Amino acid sequence: MFRNFCTPLLAIALLAGGLGAPAAFAQDKLFNDPPPKDGGWQGLANLLEALAPGADTTEPLTPSQITDRIASMLDQGRSQEALDIIEKRMAQRQTEGAIGTDVQLLFLKARALAALDRRNDAIDVYRNMTTLYPELPEPWNNLASEYIKQGKLEMARDALAMALTADPNYATAKANMGRVQLMLAEQSFNSAAAQGIGSARASAEKTKAILQP
Repeated sequence: MFRNFCTPLLAIALLAGGLGAPAAFAQDKLFNDPPPKDGGWQGLANLLEALAPGADTTEPLTPSQITDRIASMLDQGRSQEALDIIEKRMAQRQTEGAIGTDVQLLFLKARALAALDRRNDAIDVYRNMTTLYPELPEPWNNLASEYIKQGKLEMARDALAMALTADPNYATAKANMGRVQLMLAEQSFNSAAAQGIGSARASAEKTKAILQP
C-alpha cells in the first residue's frame, strides 16, 4: 500500500536534478545482458568482430531507461542486484562529474534498502530526500511506511501530513493516512480498555477488523 509512482512533481525534480541532459550510458557498464543472437550468420559475425575496433557498440541507455530497468528489477524482487547497480551508477555519475542529483535513483536506492530489510538506512535516505526536496510527496509517504513498520505511528502520521501538504490530491497518502489514524484509534481504545473502560475493548476490536486486509 505504500508503493509509489513518478508524479509530475517528481518528474520536475528529476529534470532539475540533471536527468534532462541528453547524455546516455553504455548498457554493459551497468547491466549484464546476454549478447544478441547472430541469426545464424556466425561465420560473418566472427569475421566482422575480428575486423571491428575495440569500441563499445552497444546501444546506450538514457538515464530514465536505466532507472526504469532498476525499478523493474525491484518489482521482480531482485533487490540486492538492483542496489549493486544503483551504487555502481552513482559512482559512475560522480566519476563523470554529473551535475545535480538523480532524484529517482536516490528514491530507488531507498526502496532497495527497505526491501533488503535495511530499514534504518532506508529511513536515512528518505529523510535526506525530504530535506532536499520537501515538495515531493513520495519520499514522505514511503518514510511513513518505514515508521509504521517500527511502530512509530505518530511519526508516520506527521510524515503523511507532509506528503499531503506537498500534494493534497495524492490518493495513496490519503489512504495511508486513513489507515494510520485507524491504527492510532485502536491503540487509544486498547489503552482505555486497560484502564477499565468497558466499551473500549469492543471499539478496539471493531477498529482492528476494519484494518484487516
